[in-house]
Amino acid sequence: MLIKLILFIIIFSVIVIFHEGGHCVIGKMSGIGVKEFSIGMGPTIVGFKKGETKYSIKLLPVGGLTIFEGDDPDDDSPKSFRKASVGARFATVLAGPFMNFVLAFLLSLIVIGSIGYDLPVLHSVMEGYPAEEAGLQAGDRIVSINNKHIVIYRDITLWTMFNEGKRADVVYERDGELYRASVTPKFSTEDQRFLFGFRGPLEYTKGNPLQVIRYSLTEVRYWIEVTVKSLVMLFRGQFSVNDLSGPVGVAEVVGDVYDSSKDSGIYYVWMNMLSLVILLTADLGVMNLLPFPALDGGKLLFIIFEAVTGRKPNEKVEGIINIIGVSFLMVLMCYVMFNDIHRLFT
Repeated sequence: MLIKLILFIIIFSVIVIFHEGGHCVIGKMSGIGVKEFSIGMGPTIVGFKKGETKYSIKLLPVGGLTIFEGDDPDDDSPKSFRKASVGARFATVLAGPFMNFVLAFLLSLIVIGSIGYDLPVLHSVMEGYPAEEAGLQAGDRIVSINNKHIVIYRDITLWTMFNEGKRADVVYERDGELYRASVTPKFSTEDQRFLFGFRGPLEYTKGNPLQVIRYSLTEVRYWIEVTVKSLVMLFRGQFSVNDLSGPVGVAEVVGDVYDSSKDSGIYYVWMNMLSLVILLTADLGVMNLLPFPALDGGKLLFIIFEAVTGRKPNEKVEGIINIIGVSFLMVLMCYVMFNDIHRLFT
């Protein structure tokens, strides 16, 4: 239990350090004063001050905060965030989510460089499924599905997940020639999802440094796409708020990944944990870019409004909107946390 808790704290801390570090570093480089850079929430456990900035670790190991000069409306500091140029503020806000994607890429370099990538080459096809009926065979490489370019095998899984039972125009390569087949996924009662009937590669492919970089970028793109499409399904009502997970749920996932990996040795624990961090940091980057009040995406909207119109939004109106946004997020976080705790004991 202690090991799982330590892993959870390390994972969250690394993700937060990159996110808040992005805000902090770019803010300082842009001439914006940073009052405090903190990891965690709640009361301060330990902290120190260097220059104008207080660096602290707080009690609750979730989240973090970068407090700029001028965040308080009464603060008229010359290094105030509000007095900085549009470009400086835009870069400072964007730097947080951007660094989440940078972290995902750096960790992908390690994972892809170590275990390789999953090429969309079929190992075999399942008997009685549409792929077999359409004439696909072992060794065929899936090139595209409904004009969506397929780079890794998981792109196929992703397509079937978000296009349940939809007829697909599949382009595949065999012996250097391209072929086309119309395939409609079939529902599998065993897997409880729609399947083409493909079986992917049994082993990952290792490549040269350039291929590692390419497929590391693909890895980041894949998880961003998963998050975006999941959000679309949430807004369409295909997912519910009850399907969301907060820190408690993530801690449980960390524990599950550790339990499923530890018997295979520390190397597999390490690789699976890195893969989990890639997913989480990419997810956090996308979530923070949502155009919602109090999130980075919401702040960027106000800055873009100022850049387009040439005038700043009314500070009182902006403040009220942000308070409403923060209140909504706090209620949502409490609800999600309650659900996470409830699932632990049911």
